[in-house]
Amino acid sequence: MIKFLLLLLFIGAVVSLFGGLFFLVRDRGSSRRIVYSLYLRVLFCVLLLILLVYGFFSGQLVSHAPWL
Repeated sequence: MIKFLLLLLFIGAVVSLFGGLFFLVRDRGSSRRIVYSLYLRVLFCVLLLILLVYGFFSGQLVSHAPWL
């Protein structure tokens, strides 16, 4: 379940990134939609980070890195 939420948040951040690029090219920077897209991208990334930390501390996500 947590991996699915992580995937959704990551996809949301990427879609918001390309949406901001589209609005930047189309509106030539004169619209508030770019700022709204940035807010969404920051929100998605903060939620992604919080969910990752929760997943590692709860044991639902494990790292298979050899140095840990």
